[in-house]
Amino acid sequence: MLAHIRSVATIGLDAKEVMVEVDVSEKGFPGLTIVGLGDKAIGESKERVKKAIQNSGVSYPNKKITVNLAPADLPKEGSNYDLPIAVGIILASETMEIDLNVAEDSYFYGELGLDGSLKHSRGVLLAAMLAKERGVKNIYVSVLCANEAAVVSGVKVYPVRELADLLRHLQGIVLITPLKEIELLPILADSEPIVDFAEIAGQEMAKRAVIIGASGGHNLILVGPPGAGKTMLAKALPSILPPLLPDESLEVTRIYSVSGLMEVGGALIRRRPFRSPHHTTSMVGLIGGGTNPMPGEVSLAHLGVLFLDEMPEFSRSVLEVLRQPMEDGKVAITRASGRVEYPASFMLMASANPCPCGYLNHPSKECQCGERNIAKYRRRVSGPILDRIDLHVWVDPVEVDKLNTPVTNSQIEISKDIREKVMMARAIQNLRFKEVKGMYTNAQMGNKQVKLYCPLSPDIRQFLMTAAKKFDLSARAYFKVIKVARTIADLAGSPDILIVHIAEAVQYRENVW
Repeated sequence: MLAHIRSVATIGLDAKEVMVEVDVSEKGFPGLTIVGLGDKAIGESKERVKKAIQNSGVSYPNKKITVNLAPADLPKEGSNYDLPIAVGIILASETMEIDLNVAEDSYFYGELGLDGSLKHSRGVLLAAMLAKERGVKNIYVSVLCANEAAVVSGVKVYPVRELADLLRHLQGIVLITPLKEIELLPILADSEPIVDFAEIAGQEMAKRAVIIGASGGHNLILVGPPGAGKTMLAKALPSILPPLLPDESLEVTRIYSVSGLMEVGGALIRRRPFRSPHHTTSMVGLIGGGTNPMPGEVSLAHLGVLFLDEMPEFSRSVLEVLRQPMEDGKVAITRASGRVEYPASFMLMASANPCPCGYLNHPSKECQCGERNIAKYRRRVSGPILDRIDLHVWVDPVEVDKLNTPVTNSQIEISKDIREKVMMARAIQNLRFKEVKGMYTNAQMGNKQVKLYCPLSPDIRQFLMTAAKKFDLSARAYFKVIKVARTIADLAGSPDILIVHIAEAVQYRENVW
Protein backbone atom coordinates (compact mmCIF):
# COMPACT_ATOMS: atom_id res chain seq x y z
CA MET A 1 0.00 0.00 0.00
CA LEU A 2 1.09 3.58 -0.66
CA ALA A 3 0.73 6.26 2.05
CA HIS A 4 1.22 10.03 1.89
CA ILE A 5 2.21 11.99 5.03
CA ARG A 6 2.76 15.76 5.02
CA SER A 7 5.81 17.32 6.69
CA VAL A 8 8.01 20.43 6.50
CA ALA A 9 11.55 21.29 5.41
CA THR A 10 13.27 24.40 6.79
CA ILE A 11 15.75 26.24 4.57
CA GLY A 12 17.21 29.22 6.36
CA LEU A 13 14.18 31.08 7.70
CA ASP A 14 11.90 29.71 4.99
CA ALA A 15 9.74 26.58 5.24
CA LYS A 16 8.53 24.37 2.41
CA GLU A 17 6.07 21.50 2.42
CA VAL A 18 7.49 18.00 1.96
CA MET A 19 5.34 15.02 1.04
CA VAL A 20 6.62 11.82 2.64
CA GLU A 21 5.56 8.99 0.31
CA VAL A 22 5.82 5.51 1.81
CA ASP A 23 5.37 2.28 -0.15
CA VAL A 24 5.28 -1.13 1.56
CA SER A 25 5.57 -4.02 -0.89
CA GLU A 26 5.63 -7.79 -0.68
CA LYS A 27 8.01 -7.90 -3.65
CA GLY A 28 11.72 -7.45 -3.18
CA PHE A 29 14.13 -7.93 -0.31
CA PRO A 30 13.00 -6.69 3.13
CA GLY A 31 14.52 -3.38 4.13
CA LEU A 32 14.01 0.38 4.24
CA THR A 33 15.25 2.68 1.46
CA ILE A 34 14.97 6.48 1.71
CA VAL A 35 15.32 8.65 -1.39
CA GLY A 36 14.74 12.35 -2.02
CA LEU A 37 18.07 14.16 -1.49
CA GLY A 38 18.31 13.69 2.27
CA ASP A 39 21.45 14.17 4.37
CA LYS A 40 23.18 11.69 6.66
CA ALA A 41 20.80 12.37 9.58
CA ILE A 42 17.88 11.33 7.38
CA GLY A 43 19.76 8.23 6.23
CA GLU A 44 20.33 7.22 9.84
CA SER A 45 16.62 7.53 10.60
CA LYS A 46 16.15 3.94 9.35
CA GLU A 47 17.27 2.44 12.65
CA ARG A 48 15.63 5.11 14.82
CA VAL A 49 12.26 4.65 13.12
CA LYS A 50 12.41 0.84 13.23
CA LYS A 51 13.21 0.67 16.94
CA ALA A 52 10.72 3.45 17.79
CA ILE A 53 7.91 1.53 16.07
CA GLN A 54 8.85 -1.77 17.74
CA ASN A 55 9.21 -0.18 21.20
CA SER A 56 5.80 1.46 20.77
CA GLY A 57 4.15 -1.97 20.70
CA VAL A 58 3.63 -2.08 16.92
CA SER A 59 4.96 -4.81 14.65
CA TYR A 60 7.48 -3.60 12.10
CA PRO A 61 6.73 -4.95 8.59
CA ASN A 62 9.32 -7.42 7.31
CA LYS A 63 8.82 -6.18 3.77
CA LYS A 64 10.42 -3.89 1.20
CA ILE A 65 9.79 -0.31 2.31
CA THR A 66 10.53 2.64 0.04
CA VAL A 67 10.31 6.23 1.32
CA ASN A 68 10.41 9.20 -1.04
CA LEU A 69 10.76 12.75 0.26
CA ALA A 70 9.14 14.92 -2.40
CA PRO A 71 10.02 17.20 -4.08
CA ALA A 72 13.09 15.11 -4.81
CA ASP A 73 15.24 18.04 -5.98
CA LEU A 74 14.91 19.94 -2.68
CA PRO A 75 17.86 19.30 -0.31
CA LYS A 76 16.63 18.08 3.08
CA GLU A 77 18.52 17.83 6.33
CA GLY A 78 17.89 16.98 9.95
CA SER A 79 16.07 14.32 11.92
CA ASN A 80 12.59 15.88 11.88
CA TYR A 81 11.35 13.44 9.24
CA ASP A 82 11.43 10.52 11.73
CA LEU A 83 7.84 11.05 12.83
CA PRO A 84 6.22 11.33 9.36
CA ILE A 85 8.23 8.33 8.13
CA ALA A 86 7.11 6.22 11.10
CA VAL A 87 3.44 7.20 10.68
CA GLY A 88 3.71 6.53 6.94
CA ILE A 89 5.15 3.04 7.45
CA ILE A 90 2.40 2.10 9.92
CA LEU A 91 -0.28 3.49 7.60
CA ALA A 92 1.12 1.86 4.44
CA SER A 93 1.61 -1.53 6.11
CA GLU A 94 -2.03 -1.45 7.30
CA THR A 95 -0.87 -2.54 10.75
CA MET A 96 -3.67 -0.58 12.37
CA GLU A 97 -6.64 1.53 11.32
CA ILE A 98 -5.82 5.22 11.24
CA ASP A 99 -8.17 8.10 10.41
CA LEU A 100 -6.95 9.05 6.94
CA ASN A 101 -8.71 12.44 7.01
CA VAL A 102 -6.73 13.49 10.09
CA ALA A 103 -3.47 12.28 8.58
CA GLU A 104 -4.06 14.05 5.27
CA ASP A 105 -4.90 17.40 6.89
CA SER A 106 -1.95 17.48 9.25
CA TYR A 107 1.78 18.12 9.41
CA PHE A 108 3.94 15.61 11.31
CA TYR A 109 7.30 16.96 12.45
CA GLY A 110 9.82 15.62 14.93
CA GLU A 111 12.73 13.37 15.86
CA LEU A 112 12.10 9.99 17.46
CA GLY A 113 14.08 8.35 20.21
CA LEU A 114 14.62 4.58 20.20
CA ASP A 115 11.93 4.25 22.89
CA GLY A 116 9.40 6.09 20.71
CA SER A 117 9.60 9.40 22.56
CA LEU A 118 9.69 12.67 20.62
CA LYS A 119 12.76 14.83 21.10
CA HIS A 120 13.02 18.61 21.07
CA SER A 121 13.12 19.81 17.44
CA ARG A 122 14.30 23.05 15.90
CA GLY A 123 12.22 25.00 13.39
CA VAL A 124 8.81 24.19 14.90
CA LEU A 125 7.65 27.81 14.69
CA LEU A 126 8.45 27.89 10.97
CA ALA A 127 6.50 24.64 10.45
CA ALA A 128 3.43 26.09 12.20
CA MET A 129 3.63 29.31 10.18
CA LEU A 130 3.72 27.26 6.95
CA ALA A 131 0.71 25.24 8.15
CA LYS A 132 -1.29 28.44 8.57
CA GLU A 133 -0.16 29.71 5.17
CA ARG A 134 -1.13 26.45 3.42
CA GLY A 135 -4.43 26.03 5.28
CA VAL A 136 -3.32 22.87 7.13
CA LYS A 137 -5.52 22.43 10.22
CA ASN A 138 -3.31 20.33 12.51
CA ILE A 139 0.34 19.96 13.39
CA TYR A 140 1.83 17.18 15.53
CA VAL A 141 5.11 18.05 17.26
CA SER A 142 7.01 17.15 20.42
CA VAL A 143 5.50 18.31 23.71
CA LEU A 144 8.91 19.86 24.45
CA CYS A 145 8.58 22.50 21.71
CA ALA A 146 4.82 22.65 21.08
CA ASN A 147 4.52 26.09 22.71
CA GLU A 148 6.53 27.55 19.82
CA ALA A 149 3.82 26.47 17.38
CA ALA A 150 0.97 27.55 19.69
CA VAL A 151 1.71 31.24 19.05
CA VAL A 152 0.44 30.79 15.46
CA SER A 153 -3.31 31.34 15.25
CA GLY A 154 -5.60 29.15 13.19
CA VAL A 155 -3.63 25.91 13.60
CA LYS A 156 -4.37 23.15 16.13
CA VAL A 157 -1.14 22.16 17.83
CA TYR A 158 -1.02 18.64 19.28
CA PRO A 159 1.79 18.10 21.82
CA VAL A 160 3.03 14.51 21.40
CA ARG A 161 5.04 12.82 24.12
CA GLU A 162 5.48 9.38 22.52
CA LEU A 163 4.72 7.69 19.21
CA ALA A 164 2.36 5.29 21.01
CA ASP A 165 0.29 8.26 22.25
CA LEU A 166 0.03 9.62 18.72
CA LEU A 167 -1.10 6.25 17.32
CA ARG A 168 -3.82 5.91 19.98
CA HIS A 169 -4.95 9.44 19.07
CA LEU A 170 -5.08 8.65 15.34
CA GLN A 171 -7.09 5.52 16.11
CA GLY A 172 -9.52 7.57 18.20
CA ILE A 173 -8.81 5.55 21.37
CA VAL A 174 -7.21 8.22 23.60
CA LEU A 175 -7.28 11.71 22.12
CA ILE A 176 -4.49 14.25 22.63
CA THR A 177 -5.78 17.63 23.77
CA PRO A 178 -4.56 20.43 21.48
CA LEU A 179 -2.81 23.38 23.09
CA LYS A 180 -4.66 26.62 23.64
CA GLU A 181 -3.47 29.38 21.36
CA ILE A 182 -0.86 31.62 22.96
CA GLU A 183 -1.85 35.02 21.63
CA LEU A 184 0.89 36.95 23.37
CA LEU A 185 3.08 36.12 26.31
CA PRO A 186 3.01 38.73 29.06
CA ILE A 187 6.14 40.78 29.46
CA LEU A 188 8.48 38.96 31.80
CA ALA A 189 8.89 40.54 35.18
CA ASP A 190 11.95 42.73 35.33
CA SER A 191 14.85 40.77 36.77
CA GLU A 192 17.58 42.41 38.76
CA PRO A 193 20.03 43.88 36.21
CA ILE A 194 23.63 42.67 36.29
CA VAL A 195 24.73 46.31 36.45
CA ASP A 196 22.38 49.22 37.12
CA PHE A 197 23.17 52.65 35.67
CA ALA A 198 23.01 54.02 39.20
CA GLU A 199 26.16 52.00 40.02
CA ILE A 200 28.28 53.75 37.37
CA ALA A 201 30.18 56.68 38.83
CA GLY A 202 30.73 59.67 36.55
CA GLN A 203 30.99 58.98 32.79
CA GLU A 204 28.02 61.23 32.02
CA MET A 205 28.88 61.63 28.34
CA ALA A 206 29.40 57.88 27.87
CA LYS A 207 26.13 57.10 29.65
CA ARG A 208 24.34 59.66 27.50
CA ALA A 209 25.75 58.02 24.35
CA VAL A 210 24.62 54.57 25.52
CA ILE A 211 21.09 55.90 26.14
CA ILE A 212 20.99 57.47 22.66
CA GLY A 213 22.25 54.23 21.14
CA ALA A 214 19.62 52.17 22.96
CA SER A 215 16.86 54.62 21.98
CA GLY A 216 17.61 54.60 18.26
CA GLY A 217 19.50 51.32 17.74
CA HIS A 218 22.70 53.19 16.84
CA ASN A 219 26.14 51.58 16.70
CA LEU A 220 28.51 52.74 19.44
CA ILE A 221 32.21 52.43 20.25
CA LEU A 222 33.74 53.30 23.62
CA VAL A 223 37.49 54.02 23.64
CA GLY A 224 39.45 54.55 26.84
CA PRO A 225 42.08 53.17 29.22
CA PRO A 226 41.63 49.94 31.22
CA GLY A 227 39.33 50.28 34.21
CA ALA A 228 37.51 53.35 32.89
CA GLY A 229 34.16 51.50 32.92
CA LYS A 230 33.65 50.49 29.27
CA THR A 231 32.64 46.90 30.01
CA MET A 232 30.52 48.03 32.95
CA LEU A 233 28.56 50.34 30.64
CA ALA A 234 28.00 47.44 28.26
CA LYS A 235 26.71 45.24 31.08
CA ALA A 236 24.30 48.00 32.09
CA LEU A 237 22.92 48.36 28.56
CA PRO A 238 20.46 45.39 28.72
CA SER A 239 18.80 46.96 31.76
CA ILE A 240 17.54 49.90 29.68
CA LEU A 241 16.52 48.04 26.51
CA PRO A 242 12.74 47.88 25.89
CA PRO A 243 11.02 44.51 25.42
CA LEU A 244 10.44 43.25 21.91
CA LEU A 245 7.23 44.24 20.15
CA PRO A 246 4.99 41.35 18.97
CA ASP A 247 6.25 41.54 15.36
CA GLU A 248 9.85 41.88 16.55
CA SER A 249 9.38 38.93 18.89
CA LEU A 250 8.25 36.69 16.03
CA GLU A 251 11.27 37.72 13.94
CA VAL A 252 13.73 36.91 16.71
CA THR A 253 11.96 33.71 17.76
CA ARG A 254 12.14 32.36 14.18
CA ILE A 255 15.93 32.72 14.24
CA TYR A 256 16.33 31.03 17.61
CA SER A 257 13.85 28.30 16.64
CA VAL A 258 15.71 27.33 13.47
CA SER A 259 19.01 27.49 15.41
CA GLY A 260 17.71 25.07 18.06
CA LEU A 261 18.34 27.61 20.83
CA MET A 262 14.79 27.89 22.16
CA GLU A 263 14.34 26.84 25.77
CA VAL A 264 12.33 23.67 26.35
CA GLY A 265 8.68 24.70 26.66
CA GLY A 266 9.44 28.22 25.44
CA ALA A 267 7.10 30.07 23.09
CA LEU A 268 8.10 33.65 22.27
CA ILE A 269 11.31 35.50 23.04
CA ARG A 270 10.40 38.84 24.61
CA ARG A 271 13.79 40.12 25.73
CA ARG A 272 16.12 41.72 23.22
CA PRO A 273 19.14 39.53 22.45
CA PHE A 274 22.49 40.56 23.91
CA ARG A 275 25.29 38.58 22.27
CA SER A 276 28.90 38.92 23.40
CA PRO A 277 31.17 36.58 21.39
CA HIS A 278 34.76 35.98 22.49
CA HIS A 279 37.46 37.66 20.43
CA THR A 280 38.67 34.23 19.23
CA THR A 281 35.36 33.53 17.47
CA SER A 282 35.66 32.47 13.83
CA MET A 283 34.25 34.16 10.74
CA VAL A 284 31.56 31.45 10.44
CA GLY A 285 30.73 31.80 14.13
CA LEU A 286 30.19 35.53 13.74
CA ILE A 287 28.49 35.78 10.36
CA GLY A 288 26.96 32.30 10.06
CA GLY A 289 27.52 29.49 7.58
CA GLY A 290 28.53 25.84 7.57
CA THR A 291 27.62 23.00 5.20
CA ASN A 292 23.97 23.62 6.03
CA PRO A 293 24.17 27.38 6.69
CA MET A 294 23.09 28.33 10.21
CA PRO A 295 22.72 31.80 11.76
CA GLY A 296 25.82 33.37 13.30
CA GLU A 297 26.19 35.83 16.16
CA VAL A 298 25.11 38.80 14.00
CA SER A 299 21.75 37.12 13.26
CA LEU A 300 21.31 35.89 16.84
CA ALA A 301 21.71 39.56 17.86
CA HIS A 302 18.94 40.65 15.43
CA LEU A 303 16.91 43.55 16.92
CA GLY A 304 19.21 43.42 19.95
CA VAL A 305 22.87 44.12 20.75
CA LEU A 306 26.14 42.62 19.50
CA PHE A 307 28.86 43.53 22.00
CA LEU A 308 32.49 43.20 20.89
CA ASP A 309 34.64 43.67 23.96
CA GLU A 310 38.23 44.66 23.11
CA MET A 311 37.32 45.02 19.43
CA PRO A 312 40.95 45.30 18.13
CA GLU A 313 41.67 41.84 19.56
CA PHE A 314 39.29 40.29 17.00
CA SER A 315 40.87 39.14 13.77
CA ARG A 316 40.69 41.87 11.14
CA SER A 317 39.27 39.41 8.59
CA VAL A 318 36.51 38.53 11.07
CA LEU A 319 35.66 42.18 11.67
CA GLU A 320 35.52 42.93 7.94
CA VAL A 321 32.60 40.53 7.44
CA LEU A 322 30.52 42.92 9.56
CA ARG A 323 30.41 45.45 6.71
CA GLN A 324 27.41 44.00 4.87
CA PRO A 325 25.13 43.33 7.88
CA MET A 326 25.96 46.73 9.42
CA GLU A 327 24.91 48.39 6.16
CA ASP A 328 22.08 46.16 4.91
CA GLY A 329 20.71 44.61 8.12
CA LYS A 330 20.90 41.09 6.66
CA VAL A 331 23.35 38.32 5.78
CA ALA A 332 23.29 36.30 2.55
CA ILE A 333 25.15 32.97 2.64
CA THR A 334 25.69 31.10 -0.63
CA ARG A 335 26.68 27.45 -0.84
CA ALA A 336 26.68 24.87 -3.62
CA SER A 337 23.37 23.54 -2.29
CA GLY A 338 21.69 26.94 -2.41
CA ARG A 339 21.45 30.42 -0.91
CA VAL A 340 19.96 31.42 2.43
CA GLU A 341 19.39 34.85 3.92
CA TYR A 342 19.21 35.73 7.60
CA PRO A 343 18.20 39.09 9.13
CA ALA A 344 20.95 40.86 11.05
CA SER A 345 19.75 44.30 12.10
CA PHE A 346 21.58 44.80 15.38
CA MET A 347 23.06 47.55 17.50
CA LEU A 348 26.83 47.13 17.58
CA MET A 349 28.47 48.12 20.84
CA ALA A 350 32.25 47.90 20.87
CA SER A 351 34.97 48.76 23.35
CA ALA A 352 38.67 49.36 22.72
CA ASN A 353 41.82 50.54 24.42
CA PRO A 354 43.58 53.47 22.70
CA CYS A 355 46.81 51.46 22.34
CA PRO A 356 48.20 47.99 23.22
CA CYS A 357 49.12 48.97 26.79
CA GLY A 358 45.95 51.03 27.11
CA TYR A 359 47.42 54.20 28.61
CA LEU A 360 47.79 56.50 25.61
CA ASN A 361 46.54 60.00 26.60
CA HIS A 362 46.08 58.84 30.21
CA PRO A 363 46.24 61.82 32.62
CA SER A 364 48.59 60.13 35.10
CA LYS A 365 50.08 57.00 33.50
CA GLU A 366 52.63 56.94 30.72
CA CYS A 367 52.09 54.94 27.52
CA GLN A 368 54.80 52.32 26.93
CA CYS A 369 53.96 51.70 23.26
CA GLY A 370 55.93 53.09 20.36
CA GLU A 371 54.25 54.88 17.45
CA ARG A 372 54.71 51.84 15.21
CA ASN A 373 52.95 49.52 17.68
CA ILE A 374 50.13 52.00 18.15
CA ALA A 375 49.63 52.34 14.39
CA LYS A 376 49.69 48.56 13.92
CA TYR A 377 47.18 48.12 16.75
CA ARG A 378 44.77 50.68 15.32
CA ARG A 379 44.95 49.21 11.83
CA ARG A 380 43.16 46.14 13.17
CA VAL A 381 39.91 48.11 12.94
CA SER A 382 39.50 49.46 9.42
CA GLY A 383 38.17 52.87 8.43
CA PRO A 384 35.06 51.46 6.69
CA ILE A 385 34.05 49.68 9.90
CA LEU A 386 34.58 52.82 12.01
CA ASP A 387 32.63 54.88 9.46
CA ARG A 388 29.62 52.58 10.02
CA ILE A 389 29.62 53.34 13.76
CA ASP A 390 27.33 56.23 14.68
CA LEU A 391 28.61 57.20 18.14
CA HIS A 392 32.33 57.52 18.95
CA VAL A 393 32.96 58.21 22.64
CA TRP A 394 36.15 58.70 24.63
CA VAL A 395 35.87 57.31 28.18
CA ASP A 396 38.18 59.05 30.66
CA PRO A 397 39.32 57.21 33.79
CA VAL A 398 37.14 57.96 36.82
CA GLU A 399 38.79 59.98 39.57
CA VAL A 400 39.06 58.14 42.86
CA ASP A 401 37.42 61.09 44.66
CA LYS A 402 34.20 60.51 42.66
CA LEU A 403 34.12 56.86 43.71
CA ASN A 404 34.04 57.87 47.38
CA THR A 405 31.77 60.91 47.03
CA PRO A 406 28.33 60.15 48.49
CA VAL A 407 25.34 60.93 46.27
CA THR A 408 21.75 61.64 47.23
CA ASN A 409 18.78 59.72 45.84
CA SER A 410 17.79 62.78 43.79
CA GLN A 411 21.13 62.59 41.94
CA ILE A 412 20.77 58.89 41.07
CA GLU A 413 19.03 57.86 37.87
CA ILE A 414 18.35 54.13 37.96
CA SER A 415 18.04 51.88 34.93
CA LYS A 416 14.29 51.48 35.37
CA ASP A 417 13.74 55.24 34.95
CA ILE A 418 16.09 55.43 31.97
CA ARG A 419 14.31 52.50 30.36
CA GLU A 420 11.04 54.43 30.48
CA LYS A 421 12.64 57.27 28.50
CA VAL A 422 14.06 54.80 25.98
CA MET A 423 10.65 53.16 25.56
CA MET A 424 9.01 56.56 24.97
CA ALA A 425 11.56 57.36 22.25
CA ARG A 426 11.00 53.93 20.68
CA ALA A 427 7.23 54.45 20.76
CA ILE A 428 7.67 57.65 18.72
CA GLN A 429 9.75 55.73 16.17
CA ASN A 430 7.23 52.86 16.00
CA LEU A 431 4.52 55.38 15.15
CA ARG A 432 6.77 57.07 12.59
CA PHE A 433 7.58 53.81 10.77
CA LYS A 434 4.24 52.03 11.15
CA GLU A 435 3.80 51.92 7.36
CA VAL A 436 7.35 50.64 6.71
CA LYS A 437 7.61 46.86 7.13
CA GLY A 438 10.55 45.64 9.20
CA MET A 439 11.67 49.14 10.27
CA TYR A 440 11.50 49.90 13.99
CA THR A 441 14.30 52.35 14.82
CA ASN A 442 15.94 55.49 13.43
CA ALA A 443 19.20 53.60 12.82
CA GLN A 444 17.44 51.37 10.27
CA MET A 445 16.50 54.31 8.04
CA GLY A 446 17.99 54.47 4.57
CA ASN A 447 18.84 57.74 2.85
CA LYS A 448 15.35 57.86 1.36
CA GLN A 449 13.69 57.66 4.80
CA VAL A 450 16.15 60.20 6.23
CA LYS A 451 15.04 62.76 3.64
CA LEU A 452 11.39 61.91 4.30
CA TYR A 453 11.33 61.80 8.11
CA CYS A 454 14.22 64.15 9.03
CA PRO A 455 13.60 67.51 7.31
CA LEU A 456 16.12 70.21 8.22
CA SER A 457 15.66 73.98 8.08
CA PRO A 458 18.12 75.95 5.88
CA ASP A 459 20.00 77.26 8.95
CA ILE A 460 20.42 73.78 10.43
CA ARG A 461 21.46 72.35 7.06
CA GLN A 462 24.11 75.05 6.72
CA PHE A 463 25.37 74.31 10.24
CA LEU A 464 25.60 70.61 9.39
CA MET A 465 27.46 71.32 6.14
CA THR A 466 30.02 73.41 8.04
CA ALA A 467 30.48 70.62 10.61
CA ALA A 468 30.78 67.99 7.86
CA LYS A 469 33.63 69.94 6.25
CA LYS A 470 35.38 70.54 9.58
CA PHE A 471 35.26 66.87 10.62
CA ASP A 472 35.71 65.61 7.03
CA LEU A 473 32.56 63.47 7.22
CA SER A 474 31.83 60.93 4.52
CA ALA A 475 28.39 60.80 2.89
CA ARG A 476 27.52 57.83 5.12
CA ALA A 477 28.65 59.69 8.26
CA TYR A 478 26.66 62.76 7.16
CA PHE A 479 23.40 60.79 7.12
CA LYS A 480 24.30 59.00 10.36
CA VAL A 481 24.62 62.37 12.11
CA ILE A 482 21.09 63.24 10.99
CA LYS A 483 19.73 59.88 12.22
CA VAL A 484 21.40 60.33 15.62
CA ALA A 485 20.01 63.88 15.82
CA ARG A 486 16.53 62.48 15.08
CA THR A 487 16.91 60.10 18.04
CA ILE A 488 18.11 62.92 20.31
CA ALA A 489 15.05 64.93 19.29
CA ASP A 490 12.81 61.92 20.05
CA LEU A 491 14.34 61.62 23.52
CA ALA A 492 13.59 65.30 24.06
CA GLY A 493 10.03 64.86 22.75
CA SER A 494 10.69 67.35 19.94
CA PRO A 495 8.83 66.81 16.63
CA ASP A 496 11.53 68.78 14.78
CA ILE A 497 15.31 68.39 14.67
CA LEU A 498 16.80 71.51 16.22
CA ILE A 499 20.31 72.89 15.94
CA VAL A 500 21.11 71.72 19.50
CA HIS A 501 20.28 68.15 18.46
CA ILE A 502 22.56 68.35 15.42
CA ALA A 503 25.34 69.87 17.54
CA GLU A 504 25.19 67.00 20.04
CA ALA A 505 25.12 64.41 17.26
CA VAL A 506 28.17 65.95 15.58
CA GLN A 507 30.27 65.76 18.73
CA TYR A 508 29.96 61.98 18.64
CA ARG A 509 31.84 61.95 15.30
CA GLU A 510 35.09 63.22 16.82
CA ASN A 511 38.08 61.00 16.13
CA VAL A 512 38.69 59.02 19.33
CA TRP A 513 40.50 56.14 17.62
